[in-house]
Amino acid sequence: MMTEMPEGVPAEYPIEVVWEGGMRYRGGRPGGATLTVDGDAQAAPSPVDALVVSLASCSAIDVVDYLEKRRTPASSLSVSVRFSRAPNPPRRLTDAVLTYRLASDSPREHVERAVQLSFEKYCSVAGSLAPDTRLDYEIELSPAAG
Repeated sequence: MMTEMPEGVPAEYPIEVVWEGGMRYRGGRPGGATLTVDGDAQAAPSPVDALVVSLASCSAIDVVDYLEKRRTPASSLSVSVRFSRAPNPPRRLTDAVLTYRLASDSPREHVERAVQLSFEKYCSVAGSLAPDTRLDYEIELSPAAG
């Protein structure tokens, strides 16, 4: 049965997920790069951990891009995430605090603006979360290296 997509622009490629045994699955674009997800979080991140990694990396991409466009690029960036899940099934993500540790000569207000724009406008992962998922951030800024 073919289901019509009610909104949006269809992706130009499908995603295929294949069971590898146990609670492990490998997925991605057919013929392209793949990732493994493990429901036991032993051989790979769990599905929720993978979602949190996706959120952090999506936002980090936006922050790096924003700072490059302002001509004050980051020389390093890492993001750690503390998050909470609902106590009952489906135990969805309810809160996340992303801590951005970056080295850049950009003023703090530009870094803050980059994160805010990522959450509010650019990061498709953040935009795909339930509307009541609370996202917050902390910034640890140091001068650009070298």
